Amino acid sequence: MPTPPGPPDPVRDPWRSAMRLALDEAERAVRGGDVPVGAVVLAPDGATVLARGHNEREAGGDPTAHAEVLAVRRAAARLGEWRLAGCTLVVTLEPCTMCAGAIQQARVDRVVYGAHDEKAGAAGSLWDVLRDRRLNHRPEVIGGVLAEECARPLREFFRER
Repeated sequence: MPTPPGPPDPVRDPWRSAMRLALDEAERAVRGGDVPVGAVVLAPDGATVLARGHNEREAGGDPTAHAEVLAVRRAAARLGEWRLAGCTLVVTLEPCTMCAGAIQQARVDRVVYGAHDEKAGAAGSLWDVLRDRRLNHRPEVIGGVLAEECARPLREFFRER
């Protein structure tokens, strides 16, 4: 069920269509037996999708195969450059510490996420790695985009297990 319409939100509204693409990726994760998290990396124009990813830990037997890491790797390969300056990562769940570290190292300019992760979130919920002033690169962070739509598949996935 879509998020009910409310007053316009100039910070979160521009990212809804990209978040829906990330939600499509999250569905693919479930089909592979993984936690439903999906991500897309947008080019500096904010519209062109450079790469997509979904959790593939179970599918590939790789503990680092989180949606964000895979999307960042694929975007860097497509650009032929490890620096993703100007790019935006859109992900359905707040990044964990591993993913936040990869995002920071890749110099992603903006992180947009859906559901907050009170147990492992590293973009403000449990830790705030992405905005830690001691680091040399701090992306803009926008949380809560389609939060309920992003949280629902996670709740359903874990309820079934």
